[in-house]
Amino acid sequence: MTNKKIVAITLGIVCFALTLGICVQIRTVKNTNSAVSNNYEENNLRAEVLRYKEKYDNKIKELEKAEKELEKERENSTKNNSQLEEKEEQIKNGNKIIGLSEVMGPGVIVTLSDSKKDINTALDPNSLLVHDLDVLSVINELKNAGAEAIAINDERLVPTSGITCAGNIIEINGEKVGAPFEIKAIGLPEQLAALSRPGGYLEILKNYSIGVELKKLNNITIPKYSGTINYKYMKDSK
Repeated sequence: MTNKKIVAITLGIVCFALTLGICVQIRTVKNTNSAVSNNYEENNLRAEVLRYKEKYDNKIKELEKAEKELEKERENSTKNNSQLEEKEEQIKNGNKIIGLSEVMGPGVIVTLSDSKKDINTALDPNSLLVHDLDVLSVINELKNAGAEAIAINDERLVPTSGITCAGNIIEINGEKVGAPFEIKAIGLPEQLAALSRPGGYLEILKNYSIGVELKKLNNITIPKYSGTINYKYMKDSK
């Protein structure tokens, strides 16, 4: 083989290696730029979410402050006026009933959690998960047992509350809530605890290996409903 051929082959190999190296470098730069761009967008979105959350939290604090000031003004204006004091008490009791004020008292806390069993070992994997119907059934039993106030993961239940399935989570008052579900109920603890009676719904859930825990407490705090209750069709009969 002549020197010219050897030089030509060598140059060809070197050119191929350089071309391959350049291609790899270009792809690496593109991937790096893409990753940097994605991270940049994610960071921007995260920052935007945090900004909106901060604004939301500030508005909630402002609202709570305004409500306290309004409550104070109402109390001052009803002093030494028995009729107004009676009306104020009626408003307070009404807010307790419909869920517009924070309440506390004795009751129970029921916690429902997905089964820890291996889903692959179950004939029906869905049977190992807590569903909206399970939560609804427990809520109905608590109401039948005399529960005066109920909250699920601190979402207060009011007359207009809805509990619906939203994929692998459930939606309460328009808020997405996932397991475990902590259900707080105020009422006579012994009466509410009858929920765990033989043949009751909690026992049914246990038979499906769903995690169930019931605690009786002397003092439970249930937050007020944070949304707005609007009645469009119900009117005074007078």
